[in-house]
Amino acid sequence: MLSHVFIGVNDFERAYAFYSALLRELGLVLKFREDDRPWAGWMTPGVARPLFLVGRPFDGQPAVAGNGHMVALLAADRPTVDRVHATALAHGATCEGPPGLRLEYHANYYGAYFRDADGNKLCVCCHDPA
Repeated sequence: MLSHVFIGVNDFERAYAFYSALLRELGLVLKFREDDRPWAGWMTPGVARPLFLVGRPFDGQPAVAGNGHMVALLAADRPTVDRVHATALAHGATCEGPPGLRLEYHANYYGAYFRDADGNKLCVCCHDPA
C-alpha cells in the first residue's frame, strides 16, 4: 500500500541519531544516507519497499509538524513497543502516551506515542495478543 514515508526534519544529524536508534529496535536497516541533500532511508532487510525516510524538506524551508499527522510504526511484539518508546524518550522525544493497551481501537492494540525534536508525532504499536 505504501511506497515510502518521509519525515521532514530541521537538524539532520540529530534526527539521524534519533531515528537510527528507533529503527534499529524495529529491525530496520539503513538503505542509504546522503549528507549533501541531507536525507536517509531505512528498510526491512530484503524488502525494497516501503522505505522510511528522514531529511530536510526539498523546498529548503523549515520542517514543521502537521496537526493531525502521525506515522505509526509496526512492532513485532509488546516488549518491542516498550523498548522503542523508551529509546525514543532517551534520545530526546516527548511522551504523547506511554505504552499500553488501547482497547478503544481493539482488544489487542498495544501502542505508545511520542514526538521527535521537530514535533513529528509517531506511534509504535503491536496488534497481536501478549
